[in-house]
Amino acid sequence: MTADVAVIVPTLRRPDSLERALRSLFAQERVADRVCEIVIADNDPEGSARDRVEALRGHSPWPLVYVHVPTPGVATARNAALGATDASLIAFLDDDEAAAPDWLARILSAHEASGADVTFSPIHGRAEGAPAWLKPYLERFFGREGPVGSGLIDQSFGCGASLMTRATALPGAAPFDVSADQSGGEDDALFAALAARGGRFGWAADAWVEEFAPPHRATLRYALTRAFAYGQGPSQTAAKEKNWPALARWMIVGAAQTAVFGIAALVMTLIGHSRRAFWMDRAVRGLGKLAWMPGLEPQFYGASELKRLNRA
Repeated sequence: MTADVAVIVPTLRRPDSLERALRSLFAQERVADRVCEIVIADNDPEGSARDRVEALRGHSPWPLVYVHVPTPGVATARNAALGATDASLIAFLDDDEAAAPDWLARILSAHEASGADVTFSPIHGRAEGAPAWLKPYLERFFGREGPVGSGLIDQSFGCGASLMTRATALPGAAPFDVSADQSGGEDDALFAALAARGGRFGWAADAWVEEFAPPHRATLRYALTRAFAYGQGPSQTAAKEKNWPALARWMIVGAAQTAVFGIAALVMTLIGHSRRAFWMDRAVRGLGKLAWMPGLEPQFYGASELKRLNRA
């Protein structure tokens, strides 16, 4: 078999989490002849991941390619990592994720069987230390669910825990939109463009990954802020495409969701129901569809995340 797969791991000042992600890749089974390299894109201006990567080189069955990307930004980091490899198949694993030993073999099998351009895998969310009433919501929020069987699907997910055919899914030298460096959503734009070109999405039902929410993210405030941003996505995409009828439809949907789910969330909160966070989530996603305008996007990555880390 040809070594045609590169695994990309973007990171920003999470040395222990990065090591967990990388060690999970080192333990991958049945893919020794398929992987050509693991590319680590260090998005810290200080290059703080370099020493940890160097310390792990002797443990990796494949070459580790360290790329220092001093300009903070999620899209910039992904583009720089792509520029460091010529592999025709690109797998993405985030630095807060850990892959099961058969993850890569199973997602490769599903990808090739379906002929998809991008294949996604399920994620077990982990929110250690979260309050008991909030933990089920957070673990579902940070997780990913899909069909019980592998095959083609009609929707896309996030970039983490995915496998892409480079020629069709990642066109050009910088396929990720750097205007999304701070807010995220660069993968949404990429997949919307792919769908418009007739691209296909796949699902690898048995290729599991765990995602560990760090303490500052395992909170209701953070999750609802992310939910608001996710809600903005469809409206922002329609606005960028100047598809005004679609934008109007999304805003109508958002208004209905905000009203109906907002009332449900209020009632559930007043009675202290354990599932109140799920209804809050639905309400703020609706609000995001209404408040999609430029300048209202929450900032999660790049310079804003670096500023938070400097304060910590």
